[in-house]
Amino acid sequence: MAKAKKSSFFCQNCGHEESKWLGQCPVCREWNTFVEEKAAPAKSGAAKSVREAQVVALRSVSAGEDERVRTGIEELDRVLGGGIVQGSLVLVGGDPGIGKSTLLLQVCQRLSDADNKVLYISGEESLRQIKLRADRMGEFKDTLSLLCETNLNIIRGVIEQYQPKAAVIDSIQTMYSEDVASAPGSVSQVRESTNMLMQLAKGLNISIFIVGHVTKEGTVAGPRVLEHMVDTVLYFEGDRHASYRILRGVKNRFGSTNEIGVFEMRRNGLSEVENPSEFMLSGRPVHASGSVVACAMEGTRPMLMEIQALVCRSNFGMPRRTAAGLDYNRVNLLMAVLEKRLGVPLSNYDAYVNIAGGIRLNEPAADLGIVTAIVSSYKNKPVPEDTIVFGEVGLSGEIRAVAMPEQRIAEARKLGFKACVIPEVSVKAAGDVPGIEVIGVKSVNQAISRLGF
Repeated sequence: MAKAKKSSFFCQNCGHEESKWLGQCPVCREWNTFVEEKAAPAKSGAAKSVREAQVVALRSVSAGEDERVRTGIEELDRVLGGGIVQGSLVLVGGDPGIGKSTLLLQVCQRLSDADNKVLYISGEESLRQIKLRADRMGEFKDTLSLLCETNLNIIRGVIEQYQPKAAVIDSIQTMYSEDVASAPGSVSQVRESTNMLMQLAKGLNISIFIVGHVTKEGTVAGPRVLEHMVDTVLYFEGDRHASYRILRGVKNRFGSTNEIGVFEMRRNGLSEVENPSEFMLSGRPVHASGSVVACAMEGTRPMLMEIQALVCRSNFGMPRRTAAGLDYNRVNLLMAVLEKRLGVPLSNYDAYVNIAGGIRLNEPAADLGIVTAIVSSYKNKPVPEDTIVFGEVGLSGEIRAVAMPEQRIAEARKLGFKACVIPEVSVKAAGDVPGIEVIGVKSVNQAISRLGF
């Protein structure tokens, strides 16, 4: 009798494989994410001839500069490290409706304007739907071609025949290969499809963008399964009900990581935000207590953002703590430092801390800004409007050094700030910046007293 096909179980969240079903994934610790998938049938003629392996000395390898193609979108080029590297495979992930397809269609528009052959392949939308979106963006040249197809064998033939400069796959969850028995969107299909596209990109020297959806339920194999296969991973962040979007580079084999690009969603597509600091500080209140401006580094870009705090007496036995855009445990830790080192009695007060604009901040340099905002709200005294603060706060109340203080101070000076409270150990590294007063502090006590509280 013929043997039954073997099956494996894959975690839909991280792609981990097991021989039997498990309730919890041992790798990512998620529950009820394992699904059964049939093993692909063995192909005839599996024994392949062994090709000659060529050993090359390291010194003989030429390390020339990667050929890059500018997209014409400066924020995207910054995140990519200067442009698109030919033959690279780029994954763009994000929640549904965040603007991934809009961004990539704009990239196709800019590339086609430079007389590059571009192929946009959609497995979710019809040609008419893509045309309706494109009409809002402006004119497109004939060098941009569209294809609505989900069969990767057909797509491979079209790409080999058309030979575009760049191609977009929207989205990888809708693509399927006939060699894999599982349904589209499964871990096996996504992995096999990405492997085929990687071979096309490297073999034909074509830059390929892949769109990957991330759902809250985790029912679809997200882009985390693909991160180790692609060259660059970009995540589109932000609330789709808000106007701004942040494109963050998580992995980049041809450039630095943790770079960000800031966009604003408009009717005609995504518009670049050239000065994110000014954008984040727009609408800042005047002479309001509990409001302070801090500086964070996103990759190599300094960003000024407003930290707000509201401290009020609690009406219940247990005070309430809320942190939006910040680590909740970090805020509780800093409040404990204030109570112990400064004697600020916060145990009977509710505290609400927020980053204005909806952005999320995890850098330790925001510690001094959080502490200052809480004390300002507690004492109901505003921080001087022309002053920014940044520095890491230790458990003994000391102010520790932060990276790249000179870039942070230069950004504050560019936006018209007159004073900057920083760790004293960073004053020497910051140097002399004309037009702004640099105030070095050693402890939280000293910082609060220098601010006039």
